[in-house]
Amino acid sequence: MTARPIDVAPLGPVRLPDSGLGRGWEPAAIMGLTLLILSIGLVMLYSASSVYAIRQGVPDTFYVLRQASGALVGLGLLVTCALLPYRLWSLVAWPMIGVSLFLLLLCVLPWTTEIAPVRNGARRWLDLGVSFQPSEIAKVSIIVWTAALAVKKVDDFRSLRRGLLPFLMVWAAVIGLVALEPDFSTALVITALGGVIVFVAGARIAHFIFLGLLAAPLVMQQLAVGFRVERIQAFLNPLADEAGSGYQVTQSLIAFGSGGITGVGHGQGRQKYGFLPESHNDFIFAMIGEEWGLIGVAIVIALYVGVILVGFRIASRAPDLFGELLAVGVTSLIAIQAILHMAVGLALAPATGLALPLISFGRSNLVITLMALGILISVARAAPGGKAARA
Repeated sequence: MTARPIDVAPLGPVRLPDSGLGRGWEPAAIMGLTLLILSIGLVMLYSASSVYAIRQGVPDTFYVLRQASGALVGLGLLVTCALLPYRLWSLVAWPMIGVSLFLLLLCVLPWTTEIAPVRNGARRWLDLGVSFQPSEIAKVSIIVWTAALAVKKVDDFRSLRRGLLPFLMVWAAVIGLVALEPDFSTALVITALGGVIVFVAGARIAHFIFLGLLAAPLVMQQLAVGFRVERIQAFLNPLADEAGSGYQVTQSLIAFGSGGITGVGHGQGRQKYGFLPESHNDFIFAMIGEEWGLIGVAIVIALYVGVILVGFRIASRAPDLFGELLAVGVTSLIAIQAILHMAVGLALAPATGLALPLISFGRSNLVITLMALGILISVARAAPGGKAARA
């Protein structure tokens, strides 16, 4: 008889099988988490927007179907960007920032009101057959352009003039045009994205402090403008003017309080019946708290934390500095918007109007977010060599 071989444990580290999306589990994890959050978003959006749609004289599925169409376009871009080698983005960094500046300029020129009409007191949309927000395109453009230039400037960051100054010139142009729309919240997000990327690339913290002190008077001047003062006052004391500036925050807190631990039930929320403005957009997190309760809120937060942790893991394992900075930028884009949106709903930050990524209604934000996640997957699909391998 022939002796049967004895199975033994492998001597080396266990290697996970390819996911079909690339080496390791990270690409599949990002894809799975994205689809989960997107699915929750579509389900929650229908509940939050159905009453609003009926009051506008359109079918109750109007907004969720529009969001679904954006999701299909975004998923197509996600797959395309995931399959493209991420290093190709460095070749189109300057054209991307140029196109973004041109589109943003169209939003603020006085003679372009036909294609950039005023909506809710701002000119944030372009209507070129398809309506979209150029500021959303600017977010991913800033990530790509800043990452590409930071790779070239990595040895110059000790000097403010040779290091940060070239970034500041382009950032100022983009941020200035966004602020003129006006969209101060998005301008701050773009500023934060650029700052995080160059900080990871090696920029000195002392330079950030110095520039922050220089910019402080301008920021304070912008915060002193009419409605922004009201938002800050509502944040500091929402009960001082419950029927005025503090109305949205107060109604948001009522929504969370009504939800309790398990929520009032999906579709059973009462705040969407005209009590909470923008319940399908700026305050959709409050609707999750009302209908799904603390449990639903915890699940949503856990999913975002998962995306953030995996995203930074992808950054740490990227084959080169450009890949690392791209991954940091995309992950920060998700993290900053999600944290600020949730903080606003919980009265932990002044109202910003930022979308909850993949959940709030808004096809421009949805498409760009999915595109950015495709870039993150592309970095993850590259060899997971990490910093040690490229040192």
